[in-house]
Amino acid sequence: MNATTPFIRRELTDVEPWMETCGKIRTVIEEADGAAGEIHHLEITDAKLHYHERTDEFYYVLSGSGRMSLDAAEIELHEGVTVYVPRGVKHRAWGDLKVLVVCIPRGVLGDVHEVEQ
Repeated sequence: MNATTPFIRRELTDVEPWMETCGKIRTVIEEADGAAGEIHHLEITDAKLHYHERTDEFYYVLSGSGRMSLDAAEIELHEGVTVYVPRGVKHRAWGDLKVLVVCIPRGVLGDVHEVEQ
């Protein structure tokens, strides 16, 4: 984002996926875009337990079903569910899930701390 472009428009198919802590990720809005936060499209089957020191996340389940652990709690996930994950909460999801994750503030990819299980 720059001073002459007050918006960002990006097609999911234009973003190359890669594997990371949660699964296959596409950074739809990334840190380098200079927006207030980031948006990631994730395909999750078995994420690693992790937390973020500086980043809050909002998960919105686009399709599929599964479960998520958040510290000592475990919840069900399915299409249409939204979950707020505050910074510091150890979390992971598993199942067959496609989710949109909004991360605030930007910089989450440098703020992933995996936890031994």
